[in-house]
Amino acid sequence: MLSRQFVRENPDTVREALANKGVDVDLDRILDVDEEWRELKRRGDDLRHERNEVSSRIGQLKADGEEAKAQAAIERSKELKTELGAVEERADELEATLEASLLELPGIPHESVPIGADESENVEVRREGFDDLRELPADLVPHYDLGEELEILDFERGAKVAGGGFYFTKGDGARLEHALIQFMLDIHREQGYHDVFPPLPVNSASMRGTGQFPKFTEDAYRLEGANDEPYDDDDLWLLPTAEVPVTNLHRDEILLGEDLPLKYQAYSPNFRQEAGEHGTETRGIVRVHQFNKVEMVNFVRPENSYERFEGLVDEAEEVLRRLELPYRVLEMCTGDLGFTQSKKYDLEVWAPADDMADGPEEGGRWLEVSSVSNFEDFQARRAGIRYREEHHESAEYLHTLNGSGLAIPRVVVAIMEYYQNDDGTITVPEVLRPYMGGTERIEGHDAVGESKLG
Repeated sequence: MLSRQFVRENPDTVREALANKGVDVDLDRILDVDEEWRELKRRGDDLRHERNEVSSRIGQLKADGEEAKAQAAIERSKELKTELGAVEERADELEATLEASLLELPGIPHESVPIGADESENVEVRREGFDDLRELPADLVPHYDLGEELEILDFERGAKVAGGGFYFTKGDGARLEHALIQFMLDIHREQGYHDVFPPLPVNSASMRGTGQFPKFTEDAYRLEGANDEPYDDDDLWLLPTAEVPVTNLHRDEILLGEDLPLKYQAYSPNFRQEAGEHGTETRGIVRVHQFNKVEMVNFVRPENSYERFEGLVDEAEEVLRRLELPYRVLEMCTGDLGFTQSKKYDLEVWAPADDMADGPEEGGRWLEVSSVSNFEDFQARRAGIRYREEHHESAEYLHTLNGSGLAIPRVVVAIMEYYQNDDGTITVPEVLRPYMGGTERIEGHDAVGESKLG
């Protein structure tokens, strides 16, 4: 979140951020509340000072035998107490309003972020892996059809068990997903990441700390049995990304400079209702309600955060390089930057079998597999995460960064389509074969039950 002082002293910068990010917040109302709150705090200090002075005179007046003046001082002290109580009550109300209002303000884009209204104005930074493409079949089969033909994806039974947007991976499909998870974890371990396996439920305070709440409750799965509205900090939600629990691992803590940068990685299943995407991507595993992902979270000194940001992008790219999948890097413009981020790159892998979006000259479409973000101190302020260089020094807010390393289902889509063969089999990328017991091709499985009869 933005500090009160920053908002108070930089209203034009905040207005510009609101406009560029397309966020509709009444900043004037926030500034008015802040001014009234500060005036009440000043009034409260004055009343408190006067009451202390009056109270200190009462004993002396009584000692001097001035009972009438002493009684008048007592009455004035009571009046001051009543007035001070009213002032403090109103100040507390405004404090709560101000804190809630500050949560509605987005992070300030970094000065290097391109100005743009929406995703159409994002900037392609680079494209990799297209100099030596595999020879692809003339008639590529989309992953959702190929997965059912090979009996490695099962959408019908997934919907039967859990509803639309859920699916089974089976046989070599499940083995491929497990292999990718371990492969990614191994790469990031080489890059200096510490492993954590987080809880899958997270509380509202954690969701607020990373910026999912209060704006994005509609996309989250709330656990049954939680209190009625409004939700409170004890309510539990299924995590939408491991960014939430891993960032909150150090909520309300002070770290030491010698510990930084801290680099954590976590595998988790993730749960999203995708309320804002109703009716889109109804086929396949590109947009689903449960998906596996490896997430990287960094805690860094402010002066190092943009150097570390570029390093984090490279660490996520390394997965795609080793898989030899063609991909591109996009820089998000302000209108597609997101509520919490100051700067963000997306990694998009090429899925050649679909024409649902513009891709390279060969056709296909781009699938986002990682968003790498620098939040500067936005999340750290919300979650109360600070650091100090020495025990005797004052603490300051650090910077947080995160990036997917990577989102598994869309990588599976890219592998199924890019490594597809003329005979309908899928070549397993060479780096994954040790994780799949040496399997070189996914050739499919026999159907089970009456479905095998066709």
